[in-house]
Amino acid sequence: MVDSFGEGLERALEGVFTRKPPQSAQAQMKYLVKQLKGTRAVAQALGISQRTVERYVAGKLKRPREDLRGRIDREVARRWQPQVRARARRKASSSDGLMIYTRARFGYTAAPGTTDDARIRDITQALPPEYADRLFTAHEQGATEQQLQQIAADGLAHVYFRANETRAHDLGIQFTDVEDIQIEL
Repeated sequence: MVDSFGEGLERALEGVFTRKPPQSAQAQMKYLVKQLKGTRAVAQALGISQRTVERYVAGKLKRPREDLRGRIDREVARRWQPQVRARARRKASSSDGLMIYTRARFGYTAAPGTTDDARIRDITQALPPEYADRLFTAHEQGATEQQLQQIAADGLAHVYFRANETRAHDLGIQFTDVEDIQIEL
């Protein structure tokens, strides 16, 4: 399964929840209405009519279409336990860092006379807190997938490829194809 870095960060934060979010469509809609302070705001966030939201809240509609189910789940997860999420983000950004599991093709820029062919690698690596902070900050500010990939590539270049700047000082790294990405706090 291929995730984007943004989805990987969201999934990592969801892993620290202390309680499960609401599961039924009715409970999820009620939660969203309470969080967004009205059915109109929920309808706009989900891209459906206000009347449809009201039907879910009343229990008249029970099983949303697959695409709507995904949007509802994402909106609930994004708003669920904000203090727990903030605490986990602070901890990762200040002391713990992130663990990245990836299978990706890495492109290299290296000194003349060395190989710069892109290769697929499976990498499991802890990223230090400063890169965790950069990733979370960029994600919150709406960074593109390429920008998030570059931040992660910079972190992997520093820690994995250049061994904390003890070797390969001029080696530049970038993700060219990401087959799989998982992020843990």
